[in-house]
Amino acid sequence: MTSHDRECPKFPEEETIMNATTPDLATVKERMKATWGAGDFGEVAKSIESHAEDFMSRHDIGPGRHVLDIACGTGNLALPAARAGASVVGIDLAGNLVEQARERAKAEGLEIRFDEGDAEALPYADAGFDLCVSMYGIMFAPRPEVATTELLRVCRPGGTIALASWTPEGFIGRMLKVVSAHVPPPPGVSSPLLWGQAEAVRERLGDGVSALAMQRVPVWFDYPFPPADTVDFYRRYYGPILRAFDTLSDEHAEALEHDLVTLWSEHNTADDGTTRVEAEYLEVVATRA
Repeated sequence: MTSHDRECPKFPEEETIMNATTPDLATVKERMKATWGAGDFGEVAKSIESHAEDFMSRHDIGPGRHVLDIACGTGNLALPAARAGASVVGIDLAGNLVEQARERAKAEGLEIRFDEGDAEALPYADAGFDLCVSMYGIMFAPRPEVATTELLRVCRPGGTIALASWTPEGFIGRMLKVVSAHVPPPPGVSSPLLWGQAEAVRERLGDGVSALAMQRVPVWFDYPFPPADTVDFYRRYYGPILRAFDTLSDEHAEALEHDLVTLWSEHNTADDGTTRVEAEYLEVVATRA
């Protein structure tokens, strides 16, 4: 364990709920929308496109299948499903990401419906989808119990729910903890990293599923520049980090930058001036009861 690991506070093992000290829900939602609309997540999405293609390759996404991509971002899961012939819908809170997803689909001549909307209030009929997926997305919904209820509602009985969420122990989990140490999340809001813990997922899905399989999947992040420039890349394009820096004074921003550069440097396996870091997500594949 490095000194950085010792200094970084851990998220609570049990999720908290919204209470009187929590900003009202509308404020939380507006902050989330602004966060994911900041920067240009489309640039970050390019570096995880291979994760999405590998993830979708393990699922039945052929003709006749109805697929919902929740918190779809720029369409990394929706596009391969449509290429395989599935009927696909994607939804995301950030309108700018929905527009990018639409443009990507148009450029490939793919018919995909992309909606701007909330994972906690899906505008779709009950049991309307054979496969409901979310990669690094639904985990950020502030009320996981509500998002889970919606996820189960729109998936047909016998259908599949497939999720990919960063684990607390993996690299991105560590990065998010570094950020939260400098800019704490709103009090009472559940940690997104609980979606990367098998026990929490099992409890959330509960009797709503008849079968549940989980595994940790390693993935890589590769950037053609050194760790310090990688941090700058995330500071410019990744909404949660960009917004975190915007809330800090110059002195505290320097401290956050130092900790992030240290983290990326300590985990960098490249020795040629580039950055190559291994991360992991928890893959959840469940059958709707």
